[in-house]
Amino acid sequence: MRKTGTSSATVHSGAGGVAPKEQARSKRFARKGRIAPPANRSYAVTMQTELQNENHWQQVMARDARQDGRFVFAVRTTGVYCRPSCPSRRPRRDSVEFFPDPREAERAGYRACLRCKPTEISAQAQYVLRARRMLDNAEGVMTLAGLSKRVGLSPFHLQRLFKRATGLSPREYQSARRMQHVKTELRKGEDVTTALYDAGFSSPSRLYEKSDQQLGMTPGTYRRGGAGATIMFAIAPTPLGRMLVAATERGLCAVRFGESVTELERGLRHEFHAATVQRDDAAMRRFIEPLRASLGGEKTTIDLPLDVRATAFQRKVWETLQRIPRGDTRSYTEIARAIGEPKAVRAVAHACASNPVALAVPCHRVVRSDGNLAGYRWGLERKKKLLEGERANS
Repeated sequence: MRKTGTSSATVHSGAGGVAPKEQARSKRFARKGRIAPPANRSYAVTMQTELQNENHWQQVMARDARQDGRFVFAVRTTGVYCRPSCPSRRPRRDSVEFFPDPREAERAGYRACLRCKPTEISAQAQYVLRARRMLDNAEGVMTLAGLSKRVGLSPFHLQRLFKRATGLSPREYQSARRMQHVKTELRKGEDVTTALYDAGFSSPSRLYEKSDQQLGMTPGTYRRGGAGATIMFAIAPTPLGRMLVAATERGLCAVRFGESVTELERGLRHEFHAATVQRDDAAMRRFIEPLRASLGGEKTTIDLPLDVRATAFQRKVWETLQRIPRGDTRSYTEIARAIGEPKAVRAVAHACASNPVALAVPCHRVVRSDGNLAGYRWGLERKKKLLEGERANS
C-alpha cells in the first residue's frame, strides 16, 4: 500500500499537478524551439471531424503533390504542419490532424515545416506552373522537348513533375485542353474544329483563317452543311476515271475522283446538304480545263482560287505541297521540317489525307521516307499513275 501511495504521490506531484516526466518533456519541447499546441481547441476538433478522414491520410501517405495547396497536415508530436507531398518521414496516424490552409494551422499553434515550406510555392510547383502557362498560350502542339527547353528542365524530369502535379503528361494536358475547347465551341454552336491534333490552338480566332486571302470556307458554314452557299459542279471523264469539280463564288471547294457519276454527285450533295448545289458544265470549264491539261501531261501550273475549310496547320501543309515542283516528290518528314514542325509527321500525313481538292493541292507528291508510296485518298493506283505521268513529262 505504501508503494502504491508513493506512486500515486509521484504521479500527482510537481508544479501545477504535472508529473516530472511531463515537465522534462515540456522542457525538451521548449528547448527545440517548438510551440506546444493548446490543450483544448474546439476549432481543431471541428476540423478533425470534417477533414480527418481516410482519403486525406491516403493522399499524405502517397505524397500526392496534386493536393498541395488544398490542405495541410499537422503533427501533434512535433508542432509542425506540412504540405501533403512533404518528403519527411511519415508520422503515426493518430498524431495527425488536417487543416484547409496554413493560416488555420498556425492559428491552432503549429509552425510551418522548414523542409517542404508549405507557405511558399515550391521550385517544382513553379516549374509546373510555368509549363502550364506555356501550354495554355501555345499556338500549336508543343513537344515535350521544346517545352522542357523553355522551362529549363530535362524532358524526363519535367514529365515526371508535371504528371505528379496534374495527373497528366504535358501531351495529355494539351489534348484535354483542346477537347475542352472543342466542346465549349460546339455547345455554343458558333465554331467548329476538326481533328484534335489539327486544333492545336488556345482560341478560335487563331484556329481558323478568316481572310479571303487564306484557305477556308468558314467552319460555321461548313458545319451547317454549306448553308447560304451556292455550289456549282461538273463531272468530266479523265484517264484516272470520273473527276468531280465543285466551286463556290470564292473558288474550288472539291476535286474528287470516282467511277460513278451518281456516287460522286451524291457524295457532294450529302456533304453540303444545306447549300444550293447545281450542275453547270459551262461555268466550271475554267476550273476543269487546267486540271485535265495537267492530267494529260501538259506542263501547267495549277493556280486556282480555293474555298476549302482548313485549320492553320492544314493551310501550312497544303501551301507547302503546292510549292513542290511537278515531277518531284517529298517525304512526310521533309514536309514537317519545311513547315517548322519536325515532330508532326503523323499530323502532316493526316493533312494530306484530308485534302479535299485533288491536283490543286498535289498531295500525291508526298511519299514515304524510303520512297515507297503511302496512302492516297483516291487510291494508290491513281497516285502511281499521277507520279509516273508527271515524271515522264517533266
